[in-house]
Amino acid sequence: MPLPASTGPSPPPQAAEPAQRVDPGISEAIERQNRAMRELSRRTFPEADVVAADAPAPIEQARAQRRRQAAQTHAAALRRARTERAGTSLPAVSPAHQATGDVA
Repeated sequence: MPLPASTGPSPPPQAAEPAQRVDPGISEAIERQNRAMRELSRRTFPEADVVAADAPAPIEQARAQRRRQAAQTHAAALRRARTERAGTSLPAVSPAHQATGDVA
């Protein structure tokens, strides 16, 4: 059996029923219960590592440290190359100074 032909646009959807009034006593009880549950949750699952929202992530801190070390090494290499090009000698750098980043 064929479907009847459309006679025009569909009727607009009916408006939702207005919200029912909630007893203020019930609303207050729900709010008290929610506050109590949040407090219990905070006690049960404390956030030990609370960090500021603008604090860099640990991976970013490590990257920044590697960049600083690379910049120090690069600067030391430039100084060494310039000194060698000028024909003067560099003071010897002990391995202990190299390990701490205190290079010429």
